[in-house]
Amino acid sequence: MTGEPKCQRPNRLASAGSRYLRQHSCDPVDWRPWGVEAFETARRLDKPLFVSVGYSSCHWCHVMQRESFSDPMVADVLNRVFVMVKVDREERPDVDSMLMRYCALASGSCGWPLNVVLTPDGKPFYVATYIPKESLVALAISLERLWRERRAEVLEVAERASAC
Repeated sequence: MTGEPKCQRPNRLASAGSRYLRQHSCDPVDWRPWGVEAFETARRLDKPLFVSVGYSSCHWCHVMQRESFSDPMVADVLNRVFVMVKVDREERPDVDSMLMRYCALASGSCGWPLNVVLTPDGKPFYVATYIPKESLVALAISLERLWRERRAEVLEVAERASAC
């Protein structure tokens, strides 16, 4: 296919049906598509999921890919801290809608890219739209510490958020 990325080591998105997901197949981020495997991996590794929802014509989605998801240093941090999940909002409007509801309740201001951090059982506890590279790295490190040192509080926030 023309316009598809060419890379040495494509990630799990290389064979995705969505063109948007395939655009992320050369990212050094260890992306997984939304699904059972991602949640099983998160439970097995005891890591939160970082779910990034976007679509192919979203300007800020492409900016975030270029600035952050294509950067090996950023990818190393994200891959260490999270199970990384990429969602095409046009392919999975159900997932987009569910996470947008949480975004609206949590922040009141939503858009794409929509980045939501979930517990391994799928309960959200952090949401943001576009995140600049430096802020993304700092956020990942902070959330890693919270997950390790203050998990009970994180799970309480996630439980309350999922009840709404």
